[in-house]
Amino acid sequence: MVNTFGTGQVEEERLVELIRELFPLTPKGMIDHLNLRQPIYRKTAAFGHFGRTESSFTWEATDKAEALREGSRTAVAAQ
Repeated sequence: MVNTFGTGQVEEERLVELIRELFPLTPKGMIDHLNLRQPIYRKTAAFGHFGRTESSFTWEATDKAEALREGSRTAVAAQ
């Protein structure tokens, strides 16, 4: 489910489609994609787990941003 609270420029249904295309949303898929089986407890405990730039904090990666942008451009152009 995606809710842009009325601020989106792309249909929410299209955003859901893009997310489903680009991200593995099964538990195993998320664990594998984000490499969550590596223990990084000490690093995470020291400074938290949001806003980190180290490569071990895989959930902070923006590697899908361009694909999301491209997919949403296509959707906006079609409207």
